[in-house]
Amino acid sequence: MKHGKKYLEAAKAVNRVNLYDPEKAISLVKKLAVAKFDETIEVHIRTGCDGRHADQQIRGSVILPHGTGKIVRVLVFARGEKASEAAAAGADFVGAEELVTKIKNEGWLDFDVVIATSDMMGVVGVLGRVLGPKGLMPNPKSGTVTMDVTKAISDIKTGKVEYRLDKTNIIHVSIGKVSFTERQLSDNFQTLISAINKAKPETLKGQYLKSVTVASTMGPGVKINPIKLV
Repeated sequence: MKHGKKYLEAAKAVNRVNLYDPEKAISLVKKLAVAKFDETIEVHIRTGCDGRHADQQIRGSVILPHGTGKIVRVLVFARGEKASEAAAAGADFVGAEELVTKIKNEGWLDFDVVIATSDMMGVVGVLGRVLGPKGLMPNPKSGTVTMDVTKAISDIKTGKVEYRLDKTNIIHVSIGKVSFTERQLSDNFQTLISAINKAKPETLKGQYLKSVTVASTMGPGVKINPIKLV
C-alpha cells in the first residue's frame, strides 16, 4: 500500500521496534493525526486464538465510558409493542419483514448496528449471509438479541461497542476520536482491554495477546507492549 507524504513524515516519529506504554502510544497517535477531519482511533489486537475452533472464538461487547464519538444508526427488528418501544427509545429504523425484504432486494445497509427481539430471529435469520460477513447479525452474546430493546438502544447510543475475532484472529475496535482527551482515550482503552482479557478462552494455550496496535484513521500504527496489559 502506497502512503502519502504526511503519513510517511508522521511514521518517522514512531520507533517500529519499540513497544510503548498505553498512555504514551495514545499521546503519540493523537499527535501524529494530521488529517483535516476528526479521525477515529482504533485498537487492533492480534490474539493467540484459533477462531476455527468454537471454544476459542471471542465475541462480546463493552460500554466505553466516554463513548466512541460516532453517531450510531440503530436498526431494530420488532413487532407490536416492542416496535413502539424501540421507536420511543431512539431507534433510527424499526420494522419487520418489510425491512428484511429491503435489505435482501435493494441491498439497503444504511445502519451501523442491528438489534432484534428474540421472537424475530426466525425472520432475521435469512439475512445471515448479508449481515454476517459485515458483523451486523444480531447475536445474544453481544446483547443485540433481546426483549429489552430500550436498554440495548441506550447502551449502543451511549458507547457500547462489539468486539470479535476476524478471519485472521485479530480484533478491531474503535475507542474514540482524535478530538477526545488523552484521559478519555486511555479510559476507553483500559475498559476495552479489561473486557477482552475477561473473554480469554479457557482452552487457549500460550500467549493470549500477541500484539496490540493503536492508530488513527490516516496515521501510522503505534505498538503497545502486550505483556503489560494482561
